[in-house]
Order: sequence, then structure tokens, then C-alpha cells
Amino acid sequence: MSGGKQYRVAPGDRILVDRVAADPGTELKLDRVLMIADGDALKVGAEVVGQVVTAKVIRHQRGPKIDVLRYKAKKRVRVHRGARADLTALEIVSFGAPAPKRSRSKKAADAAVEETE
Repeated sequence: MSGGKQYRVAPGDRILVDRVAADPGTELKLDRVLMIADGDALKVGAEVVGQVVTAKVIRHQRGPKIDVLRYKAKKRVRVHRGARADLTALEIVSFGAPAPKRSRSKKAADAAVEETE
């Protein structure tokens, strides 16, 4: 999602991440949470599996231009290349455990009810 980068966030923070294919104003669910810190208490590993961070897409923008110059003296080698990163601004809305999932699908639950009748 974020190009292999890690971010430390709290609700209300605004961060810039690599371009995300989402329209401005939509909410994203980020489910790859590595650690949660609540005061002095830290949760890492299996304790944070299933945690979700909700973020709102604010806008898409371009990063600063990065110039790369290569020059070799007395060889007539002069290479100028540049790049600009495509970025997305996100605002962190909340984080925590997602809503509990139902253990069975609706079809399986209906089939179980029919069997008991």
C-alpha cells in the first residue's frame, strides 16, 4: 500500500504516502498494522493482527523535483535526469479492531435452519 514504508500515526495526523488509486474524499482501510502504542503499553505481533487504521484521502499531489546529474570531466559526458514522486495526502481518522465478522455466510445459516426443521 505505502511502498514498503512505515509510518507512526495518531488520529488526526496527516501524512503523504505513495500514490493510492482512490478518489479524494473516500475512506481507506489500512490493515497491515505492525504495532500499537497506548501510553507505555505496546502491542506487537499476534496482538495487533486484525487491527485496522481508517484514513481519508485528502488530495493527490506531486512531490518535489529531484535532479540527478552525472558528469565526467574531459569526456563530454553530461547526463541530467529528474523525477517527481506522485503522492497522496491522507488524514488518519481512527484505528482499532474492525467490526466482528459473522462466522457463517447467510446461505450456510439458512441451510442449517432448514436442516433442523
